[in-house]
Amino acid sequence: MTAVTIDVRPAASRFHTRLAWLDSHHSFSFGPHYDAANVGHGLLLVSNDDVVAAGGGFGTHGHTDMEIVTWVLSGELEHRDSAGNEGVIYPGLAQRMSAGRGIRHSETNHSASEPVHFLQMWVPPDSEGIDPGYEQRDVRDRFTPGGGLVAVASGQGHDGAVHLHQAEAVMWVARLAPGESVAVPDGDHVHVFVARGDVAMGGRPLATGDAARLTAAGSLPLEAETAAEIVIWEC
Repeated sequence: MTAVTIDVRPAASRFHTRLAWLDSHHSFSFGPHYDAANVGHGLLLVSNDDVVAAGGGFGTHGHTDMEIVTWVLSGELEHRDSAGNEGVIYPGLAQRMSAGRGIRHSETNHSASEPVHFLQMWVPPDSEGIDPGYEQRDVRDRFTPGGGLVAVASGQGHDGAVHLHQAEAVMWVARLAPGESVAVPDGDHVHVFVARGDVAMGGRPLATGDAARLTAAGSLPLEAETAAEIVIWEC
């Protein structure tokens, strides 16, 4: 039987990478930052909170066998990959790249004057060696007052979500006004990340950059104390 845990991780506890063009916080082990006890939660292996300065970006590099979701919080991010896909990602445009048997890509700030702030999150696919792929969807009109959680990326066929090649994973986003609330999904592994704002989850205060790792914890109420954006992985 899976033990019930609610593991709150304050923003300041994250790994931190600081470069001239990048300010990145990592919820799990990433790159040179490694902790054997912190390599993911459920299927979520990477959750990076990145701010890229004007003119900066990640040069062309490769991935295999990973579903990579990018969610922009502010600014614009320019994507190019070896499969010929390119475009500019903005707040409310969900992007999924399937690395499959191998893809190379770059992600750069589209602006010459303003930073871009985005989340990049990785889960493994159901099967290795699939064809590389790319999908983006504008989901802005799905965020309505009192609209609750919106499925932004899903391996379970949610309408309007980008498709994940992982049947056990769903990424939800809620944009909440002060006083609005949602029910955190009831799953074996759920990762709640406060992208911005202040909330209370089951009576526990969470602020911008804080996260909670839930294991068989059931559905918990989450209420916004300020305007807030919450990203939840059920995986």
